[in-house]
Amino acid sequence: MLKEFKDFIARGNVMDMAVGIIVGAAFTAIVKSLVDDLIQPFIGLFTGGIDFSNLFYTMGGGDYATLEAAREAGAATFAYGAFIMAIINFLIIAFVVFMLVRSINKIKEAAEKKEEEAAPEPAADPGPSELDILIEIRDSLKAREG
Repeated sequence: MLKEFKDFIARGNVMDMAVGIIVGAAFTAIVKSLVDDLIQPFIGLFTGGIDFSNLFYTMGGGDYATLEAAREAGAATFAYGAFIMAIINFLIIAFVVFMLVRSINKIKEAAEKKEEEAAPEPAADPGPSELDILIEIRDSLKAREG
């Protein structure tokens, strides 16, 4: 079992996946900052200063100025603003990943096209010439006569 685990870990796909997860975690932090620090202020500007991450409903009553205050007080909250921000984060990450994959696919296609153009086509076998066929017919006729 230990040998199988070692073989599994040594595969290239597992290492690629590990690198992808690490880069993805770092990328998520960048996107979170992008949304919180750059996009959310613009959204707030167009919506009259609404901070989506602070939109919530307190279940069971109580009036709290912020979501953090409600959570610190132990109140049951329905934090729909945080959910809206999670959707925005997801859409941004999905779009960036789409653009990244699209770019990589274009680069791969261009590289494959260059390889196809650079690779010489194998010479087609022209087959026997007319003379070869006539000689073969002559030899065949001689063999029948003789």
